[in-house]
Amino acid sequence: MNETPRRLTSTEGHAWRSFIRMQDRLNGRLARELQAHSNLSAADYGVLVNLTDIPDGRLRFLELAKAVEWEKSRMSHHIVRMAKRGLVVREECPDDGRGAFVSITPAGREAIAAATPRHVEAVRRLAIDHLTPEEISVLGRISDRILEQLEKDPC
Repeated sequence: MNETPRRLTSTEGHAWRSFIRMQDRLNGRLARELQAHSNLSAADYGVLVNLTDIPDGRLRFLELAKAVEWEKSRMSHHIVRMAKRGLVVREECPDDGRGAFVSITPAGREAIAAATPRHVEAVRRLAIDHLTPEEISVLGRISDRILEQLEKDPC
């Protein structure tokens, strides 16, 4: 079945390209500010956020990779670099010889605690403060709907 994909309308195409440009610019700006003020990369911050969202600060390696949408090899290399800096530790799983956990260290907790206030200020300054409360609500609903669809349709 070789169906021709539906093309985007001009309105859809404009919305999509604007969204991608906004996302790229916003992510780039936030990453540069984060690195300059905290010595954490955006990737470091993403890993640490996911670990601090868990009460014990510990996730299975593959769960963490899935949470940040990385392949196993990228996650492995990045965790090695973060471990060398003392931000995380990789621990073998005693119940499963093939599995491993990644845990945040006290230094990792200090690093994210120090970085978060400025990062949140940058998110506010660059994005949130330019939207009305209604627009923020709509943005949340749109994002949640797309995330739900992505969960249903994993590649």
